[in-house]
Amino acid sequence: MTNILFTFSVKEKLIEQLQAEFREVEFTFSSIEDVDALRKAEIIVTYGEDLTKETLDQALALKWLMVASAGLEKMPLSEIGERNIFMTNVKGIHKIPMAESVMAHLLALKRAIPWIYSQQVKHEWIKRSGSTELFGSTAIVLGPGAIGSEIGRLLQAFGVKTIGCNRSGVDAPHMDDMISFEQLADALPKADIIISVLPSTRETSSLLTYEHFVLMKEDGIFMNFGRGDLVKEEDLLKAMKENQIAYAVLDVFENEPLSENHPLWDMEGVIVSPHVSSHSSEYVPRALEIFTHNLHEWLKGGTDFQNVIDVEKGY
Repeated sequence: MTNILFTFSVKEKLIEQLQAEFREVEFTFSSIEDVDALRKAEIIVTYGEDLTKETLDQALALKWLMVASAGLEKMPLSEIGERNIFMTNVKGIHKIPMAESVMAHLLALKRAIPWIYSQQVKHEWIKRSGSTELFGSTAIVLGPGAIGSEIGRLLQAFGVKTIGCNRSGVDAPHMDDMISFEQLADALPKADIIISVLPSTRETSSLLTYEHFVLMKEDGIFMNFGRGDLVKEEDLLKAMKENQIAYAVLDVFENEPLSENHPLWDMEGVIVSPHVSSHSSEYVPRALEIFTHNLHEWLKGGTDFQNVIDVEKGY
């Protein structure tokens, strides 16, 4: 019998569905600290951050890691690669909540929603809202994959020109134009909005520098919903202090959680979102859809797996 360990909590209804669909499997819903389950598990389903070299060394029977997240940078990838452990993740399930989060922040800023809320608190009836429009803007989407393309689709529906930016410059869905990382500096002065949903890789770490912010428009909006190491914190702080751009909407940071006395909390133009843009009541059910498909393939010895990870590349 195949032993599977879930190291995070799952609602009882979803547990019952899994057990009914896979009667030949023994599921354990516990934690990475459950040593007995860890040693027996052929498959571990995890968010990833709880798996260390030490816990991996105890997972003697492990053959497949199902990571219920898109980011893998905190996992012991070299050790996983050395043991030739099969890896999959849930890339793509974040696209709806993250795209909606991006649009919510953009529309709030453009239509002066924070100002409206503050006026209500003060009981002030003032009509000088300073509202602008999203229509007619130009947005650069760094990382136009599943999430970035969904953001592009929604932006285009609001009349925004979309420019996708990736390593190669190869076409992506819902992008009016495409550029490579090497062409980014030339495109930044034309953009009103810069949105990053890039993963953390050797190529994306510190991809944006202070000099890039200098090239952006003074009323520009920078949004980081990918990974915090895209830009060094000191570069971002310097750019915001100098008003190189108008807004930085940040869902991810170099070091998380953000310390209580961090200057970003109170900096003008900065919106701190505590890494929640992907949160949704549908997150785990969507993750389990991918896992269920892959588990059927695994049990029958198939090859039609979704979201297989190249451990060397980290995605």
